[in-house]
Amino acid sequence: MSQFISKLTLASQGGPQPIGFKAGQPVPPRPRMLLVASLAQANVDSVADYVAGADAGLLRISRLGADIKVLQEYSEAVPDIPWGGWLRDISRREMSQMKRIGCDFVVFPAGASLAILQNDEVGKILEVEASLDEGLLRTIDGLPVDAVLIAGEQKGDYFLTWQHLMRFWRFTSLLAKPVLVSVPSRVMADELQKLWEAGVDGVIVEAGVGGLKDLRQAVDKLTFPLQRRRRKAEALLPYISPERDIATEEE
Repeated sequence: MSQFISKLTLASQGGPQPIGFKAGQPVPPRPRMLLVASLAQANVDSVADYVAGADAGLLRISRLGADIKVLQEYSEAVPDIPWGGWLRDISRREMSQMKRIGCDFVVFPAGASLAILQNDEVGKILEVEASLDEGLLRTIDGLPVDAVLIAGEQKGDYFLTWQHLMRFWRFTSLLAKPVLVSVPSRVMADELQKLWEAGVDGVIVEAGVGGLKDLRQAVDKLTFPLQRRRRKAEALLPYISPERDIATEEE
C-alpha cells in the first residue's frame, strides 16, 4: 500500500487510539497536517534541500519519458519520504513504469484515463475543480481513489481567502475521503490550523531552496485539535416523508 496514503489516512482519522488501560502504554502522537513539497525540476544533488521538512515529494509530469526518469532519480536521492507524480494523462503501460521506479502515489485530473486503476499498489489522488457541483462531488466517495485534491490557482500574488475556506468546508462536509489542497508558499502556520479545523488533511506547497523546514517547524508547534467537522462514511437510506395527521371531524 502507498506509504503516503497510509499517513494521510491516519491524519484524516485522527491517528490510532490506544486500547485498554495498561500502565505504561505508549500514547500515540497527535495527528498533524501533512506537508507535500511540489517541484518543477531541480538539480538532483540539491533535491534534498528542496524537500527538507516535507512528508512527501511531488513532481509535475509533463513529458512522461524524461520526467519519469527525473522522478526516479529524486526518489533514489531522497528515499526517506514517499514520492509521487502529478499527471495530466498516462497510459496503462506508463502506469506500470511509475510503479517500477518506486512511485508511491499519483495525482491526476478527473479527465485522465481509467488505465490508472490497473495498479492497486500506487496511491491515487483525484484532482477536481473547486466549482464541482454537489451531485458529482457526492459520487467521489464511491470511486476507487484514495484521496481528493482540490485544484487551486498558483499564479501571481495568490493568497488564501475566506472564499477558499468556504470551498474547503464544502468539500470536507460532503466527503469521507482525505482532502488535500494547494496553498501558497507564503502560507502562515495559523492559516494551516484553520484549514485543519475545516477538515483539510494535507497541503501541497511549491518548494524552493531551503524546502519547507521553516513551515514544518511552525506547524509542529501548533496543537491540531482532534475534533474536526468531517463527514463520516455512512450507509445511504431511503427517505420516507412523515405522514400527515389527518384531522377527523366530530359528529
